[in-house]
Amino acid sequence: MIKIINLTKRYGKLLALDNLNLEISPGEIFGFLGPNGAGKTTTVKLLCGLLKPSQGQAIVGGIDIQQHPEEAKKIIGLVPDFPFVYKKLSGQEFLQFIGDLYGVTGEDMASKIPNYLEMFELTPWANELIENYSRGMQQKLVMASVLLHEPKVIVLDEPLVGLDPKGARVMKEIFVNLSKKGTTIFMCTHTLEIAERMCNRIGIIQNGRLTNIGTTDELRQQVKEGGNLEDIFLQLTGGSEYADLLKYLE
Repeated sequence: MIKIINLTKRYGKLLALDNLNLEISPGEIFGFLGPNGAGKTTTVKLLCGLLKPSQGQAIVGGIDIQQHPEEAKKIIGLVPDFPFVYKKLSGQEFLQFIGDLYGVTGEDMASKIPNYLEMFELTPWANELIENYSRGMQQKLVMASVLLHEPKVIVLDEPLVGLDPKGARVMKEIFVNLSKKGTTIFMCTHTLEIAERMCNRIGIIQNGRLTNIGTTDELRQQVKEGGNLEDIFLQLTGGSEYADLLKYLE
């Protein structure tokens, strides 16, 4: 469902993404992990057609995002790390706008919008301006807008930031259920516990290069000492050396 071929992005002399190659199957939840500044968000923007690559291709559902951007974007849903919404619209109006943008029929919107507002506990706020929503409520609204047009691929960049525990739990259950129905999910997150529990495979990126890829068990075999995904990640990215600093706090 996602095929990335030699994808590269340069910002002047800075090489933000270096020759990324990756294939992700339908229904797979793929976790994309890395330190700050490793190239995760750049990859997300390239995958969704928000940036143009310096070279290489991003193909979604068999469609090259650069050659046919509108067709590719019809089957992609993006949940960014910061919710981008029109704050002078109400929640109801925003969902109707997104539905119109993606060609969702009026009949479908009439049934889906109330369901998603209820699912995310936004019904009491449906007719309030989004500028009055909290960060977590805006994030829930963005997720509802993504589900509204039933994309084949959902791209998540720190999707649980700002959510309360209940909202985060609902989101996780939604992602797992969608994957079982064949939706492909590409997820960037720093919450390694969530990645370990949800993702079928995990890729680790450092300095713009994909350095490790596999299931949690396969990644565990690549380190000296096994453990949870946090331990594995720190060893693979060189972060385990900072554990020694904790001794000074004892």
